Amino acid sequence: MSAGKKTVAKVRRAAVRLPPLEAYAGEAEPDGDYDGLELLGLDLAGQDGSGARFLDCAVRDCGLDGTRLTAARFLDSVLDGVRGVGTDLAGAQLRDVELVDARLGGAQLHGAVLERVWVRGGKIDYLNLRAARLKDVLFEGCVLSEPDFGGATLERVEFRDCVVTGADFGGARLKDVDLRTVQRIEIARGVDALAGAVISPAQLLDLAPVFAAQLGVRVEDPS
Repeated sequence: MSAGKKTVAKVRRAAVRLPPLEAYAGEAEPDGDYDGLELLGLDLAGQDGSGARFLDCAVRDCGLDGTRLTAARFLDSVLDGVRGVGTDLAGAQLRDVELVDARLGGAQLHGAVLERVWVRGGKIDYLNLRAARLKDVLFEGCVLSEPDFGGATLERVEFRDCVVTGADFGGARLKDVDLRTVQRIEIARGVDALAGAVISPAQLLDLAPVFAAQLGVRVEDPS
């Protein structure tokens, strides 16, 4: 390594180890307390679990259309194969959580806190993370279509082998954000906020038109 070359701080990846779980077949309840439970194949559409706490839980193959989980806490838990449109997780806390093969559209996580979260596979459209705080978050092998990181704080966040299109980083604050292995990246807004991120030489070429536009530079072939 050459003198003065900086390295990117590695993400401290979530590693959830669940205890033996008890099956749960009830509904989501406001301020509910769920400990050591498995929610399997439930339709939670339109239910209100705002302020609930999920500790050492597995939520598998559940429908979350319009489910209200504002200010909920997911701790040492796994969400596997969840699906839904308009799931509301505004102000939620996710700590030591694995989100696997999710199919979500318009998920609301504005103002949420994500710490040691591993998002693996799946497709999330219009993810709203405005003003959220992300620390030690790994996005791996997933598709993020038009994610909104506006005003968010990202520290030790890696996008590994992902497709990221139409991303908004306007007003975001980045530190040790690794984009080098993103398969495809498109930034709609906030390219000026990428200080604190690291990209590959190939990505620099791909993003050159966006950087030029931000600087007001016209790129034209000579006549």
